[in-house]
Amino acid sequence: MSNQKRTTLALAAALAGSIVVAGAPAAYAEVVDVNYQCVTPIGPKGAVSPIDIKGVKSGDGYKLTMSFQKGVSSSPVELGKGAMNPSAVIELGGAEEGKVQVSGPANAEAIPANTPIKISDLSGTYTPKKSGKVTFTAGVLTIKALGTTTTCTPKNSPGPSLEIDVQGAGGSSDGGSTGGSTGGSSGGSTGGGELPRTGPLDSAAALGTLGGTVLLTGAAGVLWLTRRGQRSAG
Repeated sequence: MSNQKRTTLALAAALAGSIVVAGAPAAYAEVVDVNYQCVTPIGPKGAVSPIDIKGVKSGDGYKLTMSFQKGVSSSPVELGKGAMNPSAVIELGGAEEGKVQVSGPANAEAIPANTPIKISDLSGTYTPKKSGKVTFTAGVLTIKALGTTTTCTPKNSPGPSLEIDVQGAGGSSDGGSTGGSTGGSSGGSTGGGELPRTGPLDSAAALGTLGGTVLLTGAAGVLWLTRRGQRSAG
């Protein structure tokens, strides 16, 4: 086999390796049971709801979506269409501390009296200031309806629902991470801002650059071998 063919095969292997690494997952997520205890105008109420948090890359940040699989409170009177407005905070942990505000639309259907209030998906954006593994955990839920406010607080110290390896805008890295994790856009973020690119995506870009470097080096090597062969022939 000629030197040129060997060089070509080596380049193909290097680029193939980059493609495999680029396919690595950017986040880890799981549904977490959250025991919400609520302070309502008619007394305490509560329920356990599985919470799912997803993060989708959007520009320089991430769109976060918080989903409730069960209702966590109820009303003694019917809540007409559009009468209930939910919002919540998502607690940040790991490489960055802070909160992300998330909110959702008012109820699209009337909610009968004394039935669980179905919370719509809540969404918001986050932009990291630091680099590393950041976790996202369900925080306080607020329900406003008919001029009243109900506050529901997690009482079972739930674990994170989402973990993402992020790259901060300033490029600083605390190298912090937390264990287990789980996986919008209204609302703002506090403490964290909006998310930049994830670590794995940045790694993929870096690998692409590395692959390009290898390619250029390989091409130079082929050119050098070709010229050397011509001189030898001469």
